[in-house]
Amino acid sequence: MGAARAVGLLLGAAADAAFGDPRQHHPVAAFGWVAATAERACYAEHRLAGLIYTGTLVAAAAALGGLLEQAGRGRATGQAAVTALATWIALGGASLAEEGAAMARALDAGDLEGARARLPHLCGRDPDKLDLTGMARASVESIAENTSDAVVAPLVWGAVAGVPGLLAYRAINTLDAMVGYRSARYRRFGWAAARLDDVANLVPSRAAAVLTTLCAPLVGGSAREAWLAWRRDAAAHPSPNAGQVEAAFAGALEIRLGGRTVYPHGTEQRPVLGHGRTPDAGDLTRGVELSRVIGLAAAALCAALAAVTR
Repeated sequence: MGAARAVGLLLGAAADAAFGDPRQHHPVAAFGWVAATAERACYAEHRLAGLIYTGTLVAAAAALGGLLEQAGRGRATGQAAVTALATWIALGGASLAEEGAAMARALDAGDLEGARARLPHLCGRDPDKLDLTGMARASVESIAENTSDAVVAPLVWGAVAGVPGLLAYRAINTLDAMVGYRSARYRRFGWAAARLDDVANLVPSRAAAVLTTLCAPLVGGSAREAWLAWRRDAAAHPSPNAGQVEAAFAGALEIRLGGRTVYPHGTEQRPVLGHGRTPDAGDLTRGVELSRVIGLAAAALCAALAAVTR
């Protein structure tokens, strides 16, 4: 079982690198539609409603993963195929890199309107309030955070919990992106989704920070600065997880992240991560390459972990 799971993780990671997300009928989009429908039916402005909503949807995703894994059990080829499919569904590394590279090209060309149009593909910031420099910073932060959320974390959960872990993690992360905000509507209802996402990413985010440190020299970055910024600055971030990999990216690329952050629902003053220069289009390009390298390393290590895990 461990060897089949390892092969499935590698095949799924290769499918993501080669094909990216499905252009139509993506299962995550279908899950998002179900979640949005369920939200309209059961929304209430208190935590219990959000807990029931989140728990039911995540449990359903895990149960579906269990059924799929059970269907392939006993046949190594079937087990690997099911794991590969779930891994491809859960990963978002190729799409993340594609969006980051497109944003870097717009920033490099000085295309303010084009960059503002692309920013919502990467993060939930308010693009109308940002100049080119602000969008470069927001994009690098998004690449860093999503390298953990959309690449490292699914692979970790796939290695230790198989198909149920892959689908349950993607459900948790999707719900956090939908309702895990501190806005007036979701402050209570989205609390459970946000906290569950925090728990699910505690280990993967720190693994992503370690990989960032180790892989930094491969893109001309500094492993030493990545380590120092991670250990020095990560704890100041309001997120227990996003700050880990954002601080490591800031050090690795020798740039400065954080500061005033504008969302549609309000403005937050984030701590400064790193002590370098303000990021530009070139730093975003290097950040994208660093994300790709981390994805390759994570796939190899998680496959090895799966191979020795029953």
